[in-house]
Amino acid sequence: MKIVDSKQFLLEKSKRTKEDVDFDQSVLAIIREIQKNGDVALKSFTEQFDGVSLDSFQVTKEEIEEANQIVDETFIHAVKNVKKQLIDFHEKQVETSWFMEQSEGVVLGQKVTPIEKVGVYIPGGKASYPSTVLMNVIPAKLAGVSSITMVTPPDETGKVDPQVLIAAKVAGVDQIYKIGGAQAIAALAYGTETIEKVDKIVGPGNRYVAEAKKWVYGQVGIDMIAGPSEICVIADETASPKYVAADLLSQAEHDEDATAVCITINEQLAQNIQAEVAKQLQTLDRQTIIQTSLERNGRIIIVESLSKAIDLANEIAPEHLELMIEKPTEYLPFIKHAGAIFLGEYAPEALGDYFAGPNHTLPTNGTATFSSPLGVYDFMKKSSIIHYTKSALMKAAPFITTLANAEGLSAHAKSITIRKDEEDA
Repeated sequence: MKIVDSKQFLLEKSKRTKEDVDFDQSVLAIIREIQKNGDVALKSFTEQFDGVSLDSFQVTKEEIEEANQIVDETFIHAVKNVKKQLIDFHEKQVETSWFMEQSEGVVLGQKVTPIEKVGVYIPGGKASYPSTVLMNVIPAKLAGVSSITMVTPPDETGKVDPQVLIAAKVAGVDQIYKIGGAQAIAALAYGTETIEKVDKIVGPGNRYVAEAKKWVYGQVGIDMIAGPSEICVIADETASPKYVAADLLSQAEHDEDATAVCITINEQLAQNIQAEVAKQLQTLDRQTIIQTSLERNGRIIIVESLSKAIDLANEIAPEHLELMIEKPTEYLPFIKHAGAIFLGEYAPEALGDYFAGPNHTLPTNGTATFSSPLGVYDFMKKSSIIHYTKSALMKAAPFITTLANAEGLSAHAKSITIRKDEEDA
């Protein structure tokens, strides 16, 4: 894991993002094929990319029951406890409709309604993510979404990980399909003979999934374009090198493109963290993935002061930001851009990933400058309510017609004056 200064880090970071037009078009070709040929194309792509031929895409009740028999009670108990934590936090986000009498004859308001049909993408591949099922489904259930469809890639035997199925059952998913990749996103966005079109798609995935979500946005809503996972740890001399290293490694094990960064003002601490990362790495299961991730995107950055560290963190706008410093709450007001902020040495990122309650679906790749964590609000929409009596409209008429005429929209003005003329008649 390299030790660098902030200028070197930012220069490296600026060189990473390159547009790949050929890749974009390859994803679009998959989407177009699903639009054109539906289930036939879906079956073909599943054979091509997942290496399995399926007679049916839908997970059956029998498969869920089989998973229930396989998965141990300890896991089921943990899932139920996490569900409770998520509900406790996310129910605070539930919004309700409201109305106000602004003035005599004027009632304004906002009507809040849930999105009706939501598709949830759960990754497969190198790891199984039952926690992601809970994080994406629980807020949708609290919002009142009436139909939740989950898609996830099958393994080479045509099965879905039993722990993922149990998480889906506990969370309250309505239907599950064994499909993945860009083809699954297209199926949710446009519908096929088997899979009903949804109104919004949420959930993380690989670059094919992310690119497909970009293409279908507008046809359906999406949560965000989630990139590789990230952690940034700000550490001062009070931080434990063991804890910092453990948290950096926990992020690096996600995949080879994950980013693990530590910012510190202490050169000796930087060296101690570097040594601790190398030491702990030897004890971990996913060494090859972690090693590649750290070589690509693992950095320890030395800066002049804590204020410089915070400025750099705000520029990075990380998915996860840990403040492993003395009195972290005093510095919280200065943090402007981060998906989730972890305060103190006993709030490791894994706590947020699995249990604490806030959502672990977070903005990545600098998008925390304008985006928020997934929440109940992502599954609700709002309609403005406007009611005027005749007399209230007539009081407002001069202002409306003045602006309408200024914009050259005479029909708008006429729609007001016709009501005034009727009153005068």
